Amino acid sequence: MDRHDIILASVNRFLQTRRVFVIIVVLGLFTMAARGVKDPDVWWHLRTGQLMLATQHAFHTDPYSFTRAEQLWIDHEWLSQVLIFGLYRVAGWGGLIVGFGVVVAAGFLITFLRCPGRPYLAGLIILCGAFASAPSWGVRPQMFTFLLASVFLLILERSYQRPNLLWWTPFLMLLWVNLHGGYALGIAFLVLFLLGDALDRGFGLQEASRFRARTVRLALALAVCVAVVPLNPYGIRLYWYPLQTLRSQAMQSYIGEWASPDFHKPEYLPVLLMMLATLAFPALSPRRLRPRELVLLLTTTYAALRSVRHIPIYALVAVPILSTLAQAWWERRSLSRQPAAKHRLPNRIKILVNAALLGGFLVFTIARVHYVVRRQAATEERNFPAAAVAFLSAVQPPGPILNHYNWGGYFIWKLYPQYRVFIDGRADLYGDSFMNELATAYYLRGSSWQELLEKWSIRTVVLPVDAPLVTALRARPNWKAIHADEQAVVLTRTD
Repeated sequence: MDRHDIILASVNRFLQTRRVFVIIVVLGLFTMAARGVKDPDVWWHLRTGQLMLATQHAFHTDPYSFTRAEQLWIDHEWLSQVLIFGLYRVAGWGGLIVGFGVVVAAGFLITFLRCPGRPYLAGLIILCGAFASAPSWGVRPQMFTFLLASVFLLILERSYQRPNLLWWTPFLMLLWVNLHGGYALGIAFLVLFLLGDALDRGFGLQEASRFRARTVRLALALAVCVAVVPLNPYGIRLYWYPLQTLRSQAMQSYIGEWASPDFHKPEYLPVLLMMLATLAFPALSPRRLRPRELVLLLTTTYAALRSVRHIPIYALVAVPILSTLAQAWWERRSLSRQPAAKHRLPNRIKILVNAALLGGFLVFTIARVHYVVRRQAATEERNFPAAAVAFLSAVQPPGPILNHYNWGGYFIWKLYPQYRVFIDGRADLYGDSFMNELATAYYLRGSSWQELLEKWSIRTVVLPVDAPLVTALRARPNWKAIHADEQAVVLTRTD
């Protein structure tokens, strides 16, 4: 076989239909995830990463606000922020958009590898899971948790055949605990697999000798993972940080991604369909769910119903389970039908069609990413008060400034240290009581709404045009609007 024949054979193998399908699915997921940067927290992540690289140390007290100045701050995302700013400094917004698109696509590719049977069926279910979790995507540290949770689930499932894979979990945990407070998911998965294996053994689905050996390994892996948690700049305080966050009532009340999904909204229809499918397929499929699978599915379903933020984790668990059930149902259905005659295309034509499909999709992906990156400035202006910030920087009205919750991070990136913020996206730092006080003033609840302005000696207010507090202050003689645009109003106190 000469060199030409070797190259041709390699191309033919690469352009096999299944492989091309998988590549197109992954490119499609990347294209979905490569979107304009509009997460309100990305700005203070950038500033924190910039300052940490400049000072060579992590923050332990708050440098950004005047309401929580020098108060203890557990920056559980410190390593993510260093990576985010480092990528931004090297490759700008395009680097962040592409980089986090790759992170999301990699998480789903790993999930795809956990799906048995036909790749076409698994690919359709993967896309459903992607649409369900898409509202939570963005340039944010949570995407590292999404990727590492996907890796953890792969290791835990493959460890039934390759037990030594479990010893990778402590190394991943050490990385995870410094990237994001969602590290607790890894520990939760280990606990749930221990419980699920015990139930499998109780129902006679696992041999006693294998169960004992696996339980010892899982328990040791869990113990080591728990032991490495304090290996971060904040030590043992990171043990209870995730619990404090989950117990916050104010975060669930005022922050959309912490609230339960509203199934009246179209963006939550895919997750509703997935949940309905997990009810229907066990009745239709000859494959029965193992107790371990039920434990994982029920736990993550509850988490997703409690908070939008947990829907991507639910998708990581539900997609392989639905794929398994659907595959078994399809095989039984195929056996009951008369096999149809297959009309196969000649191999050369099939290779050309696959090459055209792959090339076309690759061109579309590149064009789409280029368009998103080029439109980033417009995305910023559409989602953040760029004109108001430019006005503040030029005119420099007196502080302290009361700003909108979602704009605090933008102010930190654009105006710090010239101005310190009233509040930003670090809801865990400000606490429930403070956020309730802000909501009382913002929504004019009762007669005490003015107390917040007096308590913090607010001289300037920067809020959305339709904010109830803006309407009230406009009607008062001692407040004057000095700037207004489609997004924001700037008012100063005149007395």
